[in-house]
Amino acid sequence: MPTRLRLFTQQLARPAFDTPADVVAWMGAVQAQEITLSKWAVGLRMKTPSLAAVERALESGDILRMHILRPTWHYVAAEDAGWMVQISGPRIKAAWTSFARHNGIALDGSFFAQARKILEKVLPGKSLDRVELADYFTQNGLEVTDHILRYVLCCAEADGLVCSGPARGRIHTYMLMEERVKNASACPREEALFRLARLYFQSHSPASLEDFAWWSGLPISEARRAVSSLGAELSRGFFGGRELFVYTSCPAGEDPSNVVHLLPPFDEFLISYKDRSDALDPKHQPKAFNRFGTFYPVILADGKIVGNWQKTPGMKTSKLETSFFIRKHGVDRAALGAAEKRYFDFLAG
Repeated sequence: MPTRLRLFTQQLARPAFDTPADVVAWMGAVQAQEITLSKWAVGLRMKTPSLAAVERALESGDILRMHILRPTWHYVAAEDAGWMVQISGPRIKAAWTSFARHNGIALDGSFFAQARKILEKVLPGKSLDRVELADYFTQNGLEVTDHILRYVLCCAEADGLVCSGPARGRIHTYMLMEERVKNASACPREEALFRLARLYFQSHSPASLEDFAWWSGLPISEARRAVSSLGAELSRGFFGGRELFVYTSCPAGEDPSNVVHLLPPFDEFLISYKDRSDALDPKHQPKAFNRFGTFYPVILADGKIVGNWQKTPGMKTSKLETSFFIRKHGVDRAALGAAEKRYFDFLAG
């Protein structure tokens, strides 16, 4: 079963890393639009999960939260931000411009040029949130609605101009990338494709070419070229009649039985594959994600998504609500209890 091997590559069985930055650097990118629980996506892959450690890494800029690879929020290691923006920025900017046009907002090159000048003027030496930036835009003669500002900032991320600054509680801020990320490196496109493929397959294999193309946002032709560039670093294995690529460091012959985790919504174990049937019975998909692309917190047991969980609403005590897709689910209660404890230890750590 490919999902049992993925428990190791995704750091869900025998995690190897002590710091959030090392986890994110290993994973390549971690989807992060749900700002609170996305931190758990990083923490649960650490040897000792700690919310405080994840927040310190975001505060220091070791980890950035920005739109990268695909036009959605991701955590990315600062050391990788430069070349990842280089490889994905033009596609993301085109996507955001298209979204804006679809919503009746036409933004031309002169508008973005004016917006860029304002950002370059007001951001040096500081971090600002969207409300503050909107005020500065108005003061400098450029009126922006909330929707327009969103498109402007996403495109500025895609250009490598801005990235995440230190958060103020739940409020996201922006900084100039050149100030936040020292020596953000670019590289030739073929090398960037190689790096991206290596990061994906070391942390997500076994996986298919189509899985990688979905996760990376690359056109299938470039994704195929990137996979080919890995050469002997990838082997091929058959899983249930399907041929998948397996990275050389992927452990073989190890038994990850009794591994139970409470996965946050949009977790990489589920969302980073185009074909999710290995981990999730198609008849249960509506309980894990809806047709609008919203993913829910789920229970992972021995490589399969088997139920849902949530923190008890209004309760200050350490209590969770769990439900399972089938009555006779067979999940070990002690392992489930350990998974719950791991989550609450993360919140307290």
